[in-house]
Amino acid sequence: MKNKAIFLDRDGTINIDTGYIGNPNLIKLYSGVAEGIKLLKEKYGFLIVVISNQSGITRGLITKEDVDRVNKKINEILVNHKTKIDAFYYCPFHPEFDSEDKVICRKPSPQMVLTAAKDLNIELNNSFFIGDKISDVECGINSGVNSILITNTISNVELNELKNSQKSPNFTTSKFLDAVNYIGTICNGEVFEN
Repeated sequence: MKNKAIFLDRDGTINIDTGYIGNPNLIKLYSGVAEGIKLLKEKYGFLIVVISNQSGITRGLITKEDVDRVNKKINEILVNHKTKIDAFYYCPFHPEFDSEDKVICRKPSPQMVLTAAKDLNIELNNSFFIGDKISDVECGINSGVNSILITNTISNVELNELKNSQKSPNFTTSKFLDAVNYIGTICNGEVFEN
């Protein structure tokens, strides 16, 4: 039997984005994130997979080790809430610094989601992508999963552009737990059109 997953952006979605985070001590989760992840895993049976652009690595602002330490810190915080993220995937590249073949992993490309789906035996049409940027919504759409936009960091101008485009998210909210509740209504049998 295949797994279903919640693909999560990291900075700006689950933790406050202070910009190219390399110091694990700067990690602060948004309200409701730990509780929400626990519900998604325990009540609804989702794997939790982080899909993150980390171009600070290629920019020389942070190292892969920094990113790994930050990811470890996020899971340490979540373990204190009796939950955790199952896997972290990140793209360290950026088109201003790297070749086209390297940046193929970068959101809105679906590559990291597709890799995770293969690695973790995930059925994408029963999965969701939650993020705070247009590239997250587009990554979800490009991957064939339902997309949810958390409006923690997006401007009203960007939000209006997105809503007027053909790439609108399936659901938009400012609170992580609202996204979890939305997913819960779908899991409880309400009709959902992708």
